[in-house]
Amino acid sequence: MFTTNKKKHLAMARVLGVAIVAGVGLAGCATYDDEFATINSRLDQLDTKVQGAAQSAESANQSAQQANQRLDQMESRVRQLEEAPRRVPRG
Repeated sequence: MFTTNKKKHLAMARVLGVAIVAGVGLAGCATYDDEFATINSRLDQLDTKVQGAAQSAESANQSAQQANQRLDQMESRVRQLEEAPRRVPRG
């Protein structure tokens, strides 16, 4: 069997092995945390752009609706003028 010194060295090697694996695992988590932070930042930027585009689209839609209302009013007035009896020129 192992002597006491060999057992201590083996136990120490196991502890160091576990510590190294845990350290690498934690370093990996930090890398993933950085990647997630980068991805979240990009998503936030995209969300801001999408919200801005949605607001612009809503504003454009309102402007288009107002323009359509004005066109409808003009069309109504043109019809009235076209249907009105013709004036006879003076003179």
